Amino acid sequence: DAQHLSELRIVLMGYRAAGKSSTGNTILGSEEFDLKTSAQCVRRHGEVADRHITVIDAPGWWRNKSVKKSPKKLKQEILLSVSLCPPGPHAVLLIIDVDDRFKEDERKAFQGHLNLLGKRVWSHTIVLFTRGDYLLDTSIEQHIESEGQDLQWLLDKCGNRYHVLNNKNRSDDTQIKELLEKIEQTVAQNNGCHFEVDRTILQKVVGGK
Repeated sequence: DAQHLSELRIVLMGYRAAGKSSTGNTILGSEEFDLKTSAQCVRRHGEVADRHITVIDAPGWWRNKSVKKSPKKLKQEILLSVSLCPPGPHAVLLIIDVDDRFKEDERKAFQGHLNLLGKRVWSHTIVLFTRGDYLLDTSIEQHIESEGQDLQWLLDKCGNRYHVLNNKNRSDDTQIKELLEKIEQTVAQNNGCHFEVDRTILQKVVGGK
């Protein structure tokens, strides 16, 4: 069974304009993150549902551009994001706007940028769909099915862990409590461990190689 953790460390990753910063604000229950695009990681803290929460908002990549087209600085920031909440994040949330199409280019972009952190990161990831209000009467399962194989591939890679967030409905704190419980379940599936990036990967990046 998942244990209630008094502290949770979360990294938000995804493409630009997917709703990463608003997600950070929804999780923390206050306007902690500026909604402007930032070229650097931003770290904020808060007390939520009897837990101390640290959220790192990593800069986003272009939605359908491969990792090869991302500037070196962006790749460095993605790598540094997981070391800004020592000893490492309990979960990496992959932010996807439910209203954006998700095809092969988007999948490759997620795959390439996440793989910068090493293969082990995938067992600590959860797909987080933003703008859940856009689904209207469609269930998230129906939406996933209609998007096709690329989104399904990403979900499979994340152990089929996903959550839907309505960033406009901040008063609904059950959606955040459920998300925090899913993060605790993810930690339990990893034998109580958080994600730690391989030191050799970090050294290469900090060394600018």
